[in-house]
Amino acid sequence: MARYTEFKKFKLYKRKPARLESPTKPNLFRDSFPFAEIPRIDFDFVTVPYDPPEEIYITDTTFRDGQQARPPYTPEQVAVLYDFLHRMGGEKGVIRQSEFFLYTDKDRKAIDLCREKGYRYPEITGWIRAVKKDFQLVKEMGLRETGILTSISDFHIYLKLSKNRHQAIEDYLTIVKSALDIGIVPRCHLEDITRSDFYGCALPFVQKLMRLSEEAKIPIKIRACDTMGYGVSYPGASLPRSVPKIVHTLIREGGVPKQQLEWHGHNDFHKVLVNAATAWLYGCAGANGTLLGFGERTGNAPIEGLLVEYIALSGDSSGLDTKVITEMGQYFERQLGVQIPSNYPFLGSEFNTTRAGIHADGLLKNEEIYNIFDTEKILNRPMEVAITDKSGVAGIALWVSSHFATGKKKKIDKRHPGILRIYEWVHKQYEQGRITSISPEEIMEQARRHLPDYF
Repeated sequence: MARYTEFKKFKLYKRKPARLESPTKPNLFRDSFPFAEIPRIDFDFVTVPYDPPEEIYITDTTFRDGQQARPPYTPEQVAVLYDFLHRMGGEKGVIRQSEFFLYTDKDRKAIDLCREKGYRYPEITGWIRAVKKDFQLVKEMGLRETGILTSISDFHIYLKLSKNRHQAIEDYLTIVKSALDIGIVPRCHLEDITRSDFYGCALPFVQKLMRLSEEAKIPIKIRACDTMGYGVSYPGASLPRSVPKIVHTLIREGGVPKQQLEWHGHNDFHKVLVNAATAWLYGCAGANGTLLGFGERTGNAPIEGLLVEYIALSGDSSGLDTKVITEMGQYFERQLGVQIPSNYPFLGSEFNTTRAGIHADGLLKNEEIYNIFDTEKILNRPMEVAITDKSGVAGIALWVSSHFATGKKKKIDKRHPGILRIYEWVHKQYEQGRITSISPEEIMEQARRHLPDYF
């Protein structure tokens, strides 16, 4: 990780500087984004190479983007969630930073409560509008870094801000210079980059930022924001929707050091996690997400998913506590009243539950056959089976084994007379018209009756 006190010089790759264009009318890419139809995915069939950074990390926006999709957390709840983030990411800072709003007394109290914990990671950073007076809030809170909203597509520049590109870029640069003047590291959020005129606006802006950074000897970070979830991971897809080409071009032609580049995506097209991982693989060091994926509209990349993907890609789980994922999910359900879908990966009540008898039969023989990994060891979530008319004797045997059997009786044979009697009872329930699954309490009662040796 490049420290704030160690700014290394870099050079732009040998391509002439991109020229900022400012047409009188916005370029809305209507061939790709017809609006009245599903957006098109264009291909130029040019591929760029994998180029992963030496180190990848996760950043968090649970307390910024995440709070735009649900009732605000109290400062005390923020402190608990921040604690989960620290424990999951460990002391080496796999979950490196967490960004906060700064505008209200409640926001500032939440920051104070998190600071009191004394954690190095996640580092607390700010988020502000591209408004000069907002820097006073950053300075008052004593933060070393803040995100700055620098919308980059014509949809935002022309239609929302009512400016042209030159006006918007000059305004952004003025704000960035204000941050540099007081020693604050600016993190420029290139909002809606996947609908931007990449060579006519996004790239020239980034090149200007990198030159400012070199002059000031302060790193300027770039967050590439797939605000509407349009990004695609497909090799050969075209800019501005190609995640590989966005990352590759920002590094190779924009001059952005990999450790200063971050990806922020949304899940409008079910691609948020794969796009974040793709950004890692093509050179982007940081992937931004939220706990449970809460975020504007369809949400952001789920932190728990990013953490598992980090381990899968890096092969390194040292210092990380994946069991905290389960603890965090329980807090959301029990304390915050969040209903996590039963099939939600890693956290849903049935994410590692089988209802099929043929699957249960395989699990009885070897758990690896139908479980994604040792969910008990990694997530503190033993494999489960739900009893229905499809479970068969194998499902009942597995349920009893996982809930009651220990030691030499760890695996009860599905041909055990007691298992067969429980199966007959279950079968009779559905013959009589039952349509719901059998509850754990009902199976427990039957097990006590027909398998007394196991209690």
